[in-house]
Amino acid sequence: MSLPDTWRAARVPVAGLHLDSAACSRQSNAVIDAAATHARHEAEVGGYVAGEAAVPALDAGRAAVRALAGMPDAEVIFTTGSNHALDLLLSSWTGPRTVACPPGEYGPNLVIMAANGFEVRTLPVDELGRLRVDEAAAVLEADPPALVHLTVLGSHRGVAQPLAELVPVCRSLGLPLVVDAAQGLGHVDCAVGADVLYSSSRKWVAGPRGVGALAVRPELYGRLTPRWAPMELHEANISSRLGFSLALGEHLAVGPELVRARLAEVGRLTRTVLADIPGWEVVEPVDEPTAITTLRPTQGSEPTPVRATLIAEHCIVTTACEVARAPGEMAGPVLRVSPHVDVEAAELELFAEALVAVT
Repeated sequence: MSLPDTWRAARVPVAGLHLDSAACSRQSNAVIDAAATHARHEAEVGGYVAGEAAVPALDAGRAAVRALAGMPDAEVIFTTGSNHALDLLLSSWTGPRTVACPPGEYGPNLVIMAANGFEVRTLPVDELGRLRVDEAAAVLEADPPALVHLTVLGSHRGVAQPLAELVPVCRSLGLPLVVDAAQGLGHVDCAVGADVLYSSSRKWVAGPRGVGALAVRPELYGRLTPRWAPMELHEANISSRLGFSLALGEHLAVGPELVRARLAEVGRLTRTVLADIPGWEVVEPVDEPTAITTLRPTQGSEPTPVRATLIAEHCIVTTACEVARAPGEMAGPVLRVSPHVDVEAAELELFAEALVAVT
């Protein structure tokens, strides 16, 4: 079977049309079963005994994170998600508290940076919000921050950042590079050897909600005062961590390159189908190699009620992105469309018709 057919066959039939993988993808039946099986095992033998039995599978999940991050020797800590991972990292940092990032940084990340006492400096970008690497290198060299933070793919716009080009810049300047891969893991190539990478499970890797990972190179790990407990199996949702580990394994088994190529194809198809909808403007270039498409209203439509109506009247799930997602870059709310590898052209046409109908 083709990748789209294989991916769809591995899951329960969708109730309607799911165009919201950037928020929460659909887990495979095997991932759901892995989590449920562990919960039953806890009931049979006790939570801590079952947790100890799960260690090899959890170690395999950590190895998968290292592979996808291009960090073979990293310390990998399971978290409850991306926000938790960033908070753990920044609150464990012992050096000066300055961080440089593009102006389109994810709003909740900015809140976490501020809560941990970090001064945020902005880096130069182009009209799409993509980092201008050469200009950024000059800025970083002139006034080095303690950390450089790059969200490789934003929540509000499907524009991939030049992560691979930034890595050697930061390395040459001796600046630790922290990568938010919440939208990037399993979507774009993140295996370029940053110093820190963190992500959630529930987006493009299609794992359970409520779990994520933080990967830190040993050299940087030694500069932290860790806030996470050394006894990692205590008070942890092992079922979700096992589901995440299996989802990572499924992704690696299919082939990250194949998934990335299909998601880029999905993005081109989506933007082509949605290019001429009255009252909406596609933000990304048609060939942007991501599957996130954002629609900017041009005739006064409000994305939040439009999203609600699409669900209520058409069983179509999308995301309404408010300005708080990227307060330094967004001028107004947008509607985000993020199908996974299994989407068909006919489904996108159906969405286009529904969007015209509700607006």
